[in-house]
Amino acid sequence: MALVLVGLVWAYDHEVTVVQAETEKVMVWSTLAALRAAAAIDQLTRHVRPGTPEQQDKNPFRLLQKLPSNYAGEKAMRDILQVPTGNWVYDPLCVCVGYRLLYPQAVEPQPETGAIWYRVGDVNAEFYLTPHADYRWFGQKP
Repeated sequence: MALVLVGLVWAYDHEVTVVQAETEKVMVWSTLAALRAAAAIDQLTRHVRPGTPEQQDKNPFRLLQKLPSNYAGEKAMRDILQVPTGNWVYDPLCVCVGYRLLYPQAVEPQPETGAIWYRVGDVNAEFYLTPHADYRWFGQKP
């Protein structure tokens, strides 16, 4: 009886972790989509209003109307372990955004620092975020 109960508790704990990791995946995807949308709106605004000044730095978080509550500011990639889990950063040296994972065990390939990174780019006035690795949550790509 005790063995069955231990098995049930373990299975429940595992399922809770999976649901929490799936929730984190959705939050990451949502933030990346918001950054892409903000960049598209900025590009459209500059196209419609040619006098609109272009953003000087490449930090896409500055294009958002309101910074996310889990944006920890500008940090170098090498300092990511100083950032609390569940927070976004922008690294001006590599021109990339990073996210310190709450559930790194759910992501493949396993990030050594528990963080995932996306390079910020602009080709032919097209904004893009390129992942540093082929990140997957439970086999799914963002």
